[in-house]
Amino acid sequence: MTSASSSIEPGPGPDVPGTHPARWGRVLDDGRVQCLLCPRECRMRAGQRGFCFVRGNNGGRLVLDTWGRSSGFCLDPIEKKPLNHFLPGTSVLSFGTAGCNLGCRFCQNHEISTSRHVDTLTDVAEPEDIADAAVASGAASVAFTYNDPVIFAEYAIDIAAACRDRGVRTVGVTAGYISPTARDAADFAREDFFGAMDAVNVDLKGFTPEFYRRLTGADLHVVLDNLAWLAETDTWLEITTLLIPGHNDSDAEIRAMADWIVANLGPDVPHHFSAFHPDNRMRDVPPTPPSTLRRARDIALDAGERFVYTGNVHDKDGDTTFCPGCDAPVIVRDWYRMVDYQLVADESGRGACPQCGTAIPGLYDADGPGDFGPRRIPIRIAGG
Repeated sequence: MTSASSSIEPGPGPDVPGTHPARWGRVLDDGRVQCLLCPRECRMRAGQRGFCFVRGNNGGRLVLDTWGRSSGFCLDPIEKKPLNHFLPGTSVLSFGTAGCNLGCRFCQNHEISTSRHVDTLTDVAEPEDIADAAVASGAASVAFTYNDPVIFAEYAIDIAAACRDRGVRTVGVTAGYISPTARDAADFAREDFFGAMDAVNVDLKGFTPEFYRRLTGADLHVVLDNLAWLAETDTWLEITTLLIPGHNDSDAEIRAMADWIVANLGPDVPHHFSAFHPDNRMRDVPPTPPSTLRRARDIALDAGERFVYTGNVHDKDGDTTFCPGCDAPVIVRDWYRMVDYQLVADESGRGACPQCGTAIPGLYDADGPGDFGPRRIPIRIAGG
């Protein structure tokens, strides 16, 4: 096996927009550069790119060529990420770049995740530009989404630092396919990826190794390990599972997943079951029936999960946050519109049911929810 001769030390900043010295890499004895950000550990000769297509070997150093570049910015409701227990009702400034380190056959954002970014990355923005835009637009947070932010971790971490300086929170929407080296950041002076996020939603795409291997090209156990690790941190965690008819929607698989979540993450991690629509390389698979999502929700609740939601369908009960103590509805939603909000919160952001006092885990504003509603507003960044 080829051994590493030296670590790659990132430079002080980007050479040109989009070509940024990357962390989590090393130079091998044969001159190739190895990326250590995700479990693929791609080894690249000069001029080659990794599986994600955005990290590559540029003159013997590892670079990220989407630093400072985006496929567009939009104000969304935070519930669309989906996050139901994190500053409900507020707006989030959402954006992505291009590429992905998974190869999901069912990807619902494949135009971005599989893009070679020639036509996709149209906006240019420094981290400070994005943080300033969030403040100017009234967004409570910035979300790294549309494609997986793990692959542009350096950019996301830099944006998170700029946001923190301005009192804006940050959200990562990710498949959780990251290496322990980058996750823990034990060997690096700067912040790790998850530590930079105030909240994350992790896609738990299925619950069998075969599903992950065949339909995503990834390893289920890596994701489970990262979820268990995340549950022990201060970063707020919610989970989403896209249910695909005939592939990951059996009672047995949903029950096994729910049992694992309760046993390893605890009963209070919100779990969103979302509807698939035919796309990418699975256009021959029918859409997920609403009844499948309701069945999955019932199974997860029966297994002991306390906060289970349905998505991409009209299901008022599946949108509503119920108190696990007295079953009172504390946040009633209809799609992304808040219909009723009874939850009470203290100055530290802890929430509770007003009827029985049972804690409703998450982060809430003591002054009440936001009122952004279901809108989606494209915006331009001043620095772009």
